Amino acid sequence: MYLNIKGEPISLKTPIVMGIVNCTDDSFYWKSRVNDDRSTLQRVEQHLSEGATFIDLGAVSTRPNHTPLDAETEFMQIKKYLKLIISHFPEVRVSIDTFRARIAEMAVSEGAVLINDISGGIDPDMFKTMGKLQVPYCLTHYNREKPLENEDLIPDMLTFFANQIEKLKAENVNDIILDPGFGFGKPVDQSYFLMKHLDLLHALELPLLVGISRKSMLYHLLDSTPDQMLAGTITLNCLAVQKGAHIIRVHDVKEAVDTIRVTQHYMQIE
Repeated sequence: MYLNIKGEPISLKTPIVMGIVNCTDDSFYWKSRVNDDRSTLQRVEQHLSEGATFIDLGAVSTRPNHTPLDAETEFMQIKKYLKLIISHFPEVRVSIDTFRARIAEMAVSEGAVLINDISGGIDPDMFKTMGKLQVPYCLTHYNREKPLENEDLIPDMLTFFANQIEKLKAENVNDIILDPGFGFGKPVDQSYFLMKHLDLLHALELPLLVGISRKSMLYHLLDSTPDQMLAGTITLNCLAVQKGAHIIRVHDVKEAVDTIRVTQHYMQIE
């Protein structure tokens, strides 16, 4: 299994790491935020030196009770920091965390190579836009209705993904990544239920992205804060790799790279 990144095949035989860069002052984990050129370039350089395959750049917070960011501000923030990153790191692979088709189109024109849409395709123009852009698209399961019962979660997720995949393929979107959306409309215990049954999503035969880094499923369980959740993140990433995750989205790249190496070595021992 691999991703086609502008003609370059990126193998997913070994899981890869996506390093988070948030150009917003509203992100739930303050250390992931950048607000000037210097801090942005330092964060990207650190992620790349520690082994990140992708840099995931976002300007809209998705933390609980976040303040929605207007489209124009998101557009300007993404454009500014994307151009900055690519000008200093020409070979970098930048993913853009956005749910707006207009911003996806601008970002790809400026050099982004992947769109990470945490909304599951809420913008009615997104799928058609992705068909034109011909870059990989990450589709997230986001339950906006009342929380599902655990026994209904996986069937609902498989149905949702199957329907959205059909729409994407109708628009000639060829590289689709699935994100089960840990924490997005899912209570803490349900997120753990999802992790336990993550391997069932392989029925769809598409790459899986897991983003649980320092999330509320950790700090609510442990009655703590995102700052203290590195050990918990490592634990869940280990479980995700064992369940077959292909991409791990994290704030702490070195620890994720090490987790993948150790877990895969363990899994290969007979």
